[in-house]
Amino acid sequence: MDLGLRGRAAFVAASSKGMGLAIARLFAAEGADVGMCARDAEALRSAAASVEQHGVRVVAHPADLSDGTQASAVVERAAAELGRLDMLVVNAGGPPLGVFETLDDAAWHAAFELTFMSATRMIRAALPHLRHSDAPSITIVSSFTVRQPVMGLTLSNAIRTGVSGLAKSLSVELAPAVRINTVLPGNIATDRAISLAASRGGATRSADEVMAESARSIPLQRYGTPDEFARVAVFVASPAASYVTGTTVPVDGGIIQAVL
Repeated sequence: MDLGLRGRAAFVAASSKGMGLAIARLFAAEGADVGMCARDAEALRSAAASVEQHGVRVVAHPADLSDGTQASAVVERAAAELGRLDMLVVNAGGPPLGVFETLDDAAWHAAFELTFMSATRMIRAALPHLRHSDAPSITIVSSFTVRQPVMGLTLSNAIRTGVSGLAKSLSVELAPAVRINTVLPGNIATDRAISLAASRGGATRSADEVMAESARSIPLQRYGTPDEFARVAVFVASPAASYVTGTTVPVDGGIIQAVL
């Protein structure tokens, strides 16, 4: 299937590793120029070099998405350097572990800035550029926890659900000009997933042991790969999904048990 991406431009946030990098690489493999950002400048340089191997233009700038000025500026800069912007992929590292009684106001504010406000600011910065595209889209990388909360991820459970509400609202406000969708990764084998597993295991169990136990609750009996997730996210963002907006697409191996 031709996704219609050749000659277009995408910006992928938090794309130095994991799902963000897999999405950036697939956009490039399909012929789109790519804007990238991440906090770690060295990791970002290495990631950008791997994306450039597909023969497209790549612009990559370090940015801390919890900083309002940086979240907006990095999108503006990428759009200017690429000369256009057709697709925005909103992505950011998730909030830390914690149950309600361990979380103070500072933790809530930090998580809100990183998860909710970074999405708001990137979308606001991207919209003037997206409106010049003949097939603009916004894709939000979220988490299956918006449908099925996970113990110990209270910040993510609560704030990512708010981002889903924002996306649904915008799917009406921005229609018919701009499509917006949310993609929900389940247990994907990323560095963050391994780190969370190690935290849950503590001193008694390894990350591998925790992940193996978690996998038994997934109908497909394994964690997904970043590439498997990227294939769905890039399709949803692409002109090939031109009649899809306002929806939430799980890529979760069947772990969400809700009917709707």
